Amino acid sequence: MHRHFGIHREHRGRHPFGGRMGHGHRGGGRTGRLLDHGDLRFIILAMVKEKPSHGYELMRDLEERTGGVYRPSPGVIYPTLALLEDEGHVRQAGGESGRKLYEITPAGEAALAANAAAVEAVFARLSAAGAEASPVRPRVERAMQNLRVALSLRLRTGGLAEPQIDAIAAAIDEAAAKIERV
Repeated sequence: MHRHFGIHREHRGRHPFGGRMGHGHRGGGRTGRLLDHGDLRFIILAMVKEKPSHGYELMRDLEERTGGVYRPSPGVIYPTLALLEDEGHVRQAGGESGRKLYEITPAGEAALAANAAAVEAVFARLSAAGAEASPVRPRVERAMQNLRVALSLRLRTGGLAEPQIDAIAAAIDEAAAKIERV
């Protein structure tokens, strides 16, 4: 039985990194599903081929490519890099200040070449998501998160007097009123 990237050949219709080829699901979740199972592996391989990178750089670059719609967490990026390294598709190329720099291997380049159509489809979905994304959205979401954190931290400290509670409520009401006027 022929094995290709750990996937049996009889699993037709699946690309070698898992997931189904040509089935870009756009339902579910807050922003719709951008990636099928296994797509991130293709993305990382292609990005590391373009430029050897650290995990953090890959997260940041993906966020930029998708207009802020998608940014993988460290809990997704680093295990994927480790898996690609175990498979021989990337290798560590050194790095500064304890950060691992990854570069593609010949086996990784062969995997990309053998699956060029699937890789292209994944990047097309990411480009479309980035084009649809408003440049305002990430900034507004960041500001909302800042408000949530500040409010949570302030309320958690406890011991707020009535004037402080009134001031917090007034600040939030004022911000809401300003947003309505924009």
